[in-house]
Amino acid sequence: MTSLTGAGNPAVLRILLGAQLRRLREAKRITLEDAGNVIRASHSKMSRLESGRVAFKDRDIVDLFMYYGVTDQAQIQTLRGVAVRANSRGWWHDYSDILPSWFEEYISLEEAAIQISGYEVQFVPGLLQTEEYARAVTLLSYSNPKEISRRVSLRMARQARLSGAEPVSLRMVLDEAVLSRPIGGTSVMRAQLRHLIEMSQRPNVTIQVLPFKAGGHAAAGGPFSVLHFAESDLSDIVYLEQLSTAQYLEKPDQVRSYLAVMESLRVEAASPEESLSRLQAVFSGP
Repeated sequence: MTSLTGAGNPAVLRILLGAQLRRLREAKRITLEDAGNVIRASHSKMSRLESGRVAFKDRDIVDLFMYYGVTDQAQIQTLRGVAVRANSRGWWHDYSDILPSWFEEYISLEEAAIQISGYEVQFVPGLLQTEEYARAVTLLSYSNPKEISRRVSLRMARQARLSGAEPVSLRMVLDEAVLSRPIGGTSVMRAQLRHLIEMSQRPNVTIQVLPFKAGGHAAAGGPFSVLHFAESDLSDIVYLEQLSTAQYLEKPDQVRSYLAVMESLRVEAASPEESLSRLQAVFSGP
């Protein structure tokens, strides 16, 4: 209850409230199917509810708590209030016209995370992109000028997480290919490299470059991100983005596997100091 009432981010609240529902259900040895029948929902809908993937209806919250044997009305009212906060809309809803649901979830988690670690093999991570680089990347998939501007604007708005009173800690490993791929042309890429040099010197940003000479490595499967949260009840989440969807991995064994890969990449990559020198060398050119 303390973590539920103390958290503020809607995404965090949904996940914590969903976990609370799961614990109550499992304590009563109730199946997902039986719980779903109570709120006229399928097994998959109940699973999404417990993982914090969907909004909570007030009627469902009341019915489930009664079914699970929670009779303390003060507790029920408190949790109904938490559900209302969990359903509140974030700033990114202003971009709902171009924001797919699978990525909307990531942005809400990004807003809540205190640390984001990741590996990128092709592009500079979105949180570190310049506006023109972001535009060049967006042009690879979209052609409508208005939509492109909206998508670039969204990406720039996300970067507010890197500043402010409580900036997120960003720890990225970039494959050397990211620095060699001239996205947007020479001038755009030079500006992007300059930006990476500047960002890498911020106390909350760590950039490491994985050189070609490192050969094969543990992240052969592709780019990924790991989000870490302040709440002790909220486990790390691994994010895997694909062309038209994304995966969110939360099972402990899956998360541990990716954390081990992340640590291996950091060891194999150049140190942050050496990586800064590499960035400066690429920026300076031959």
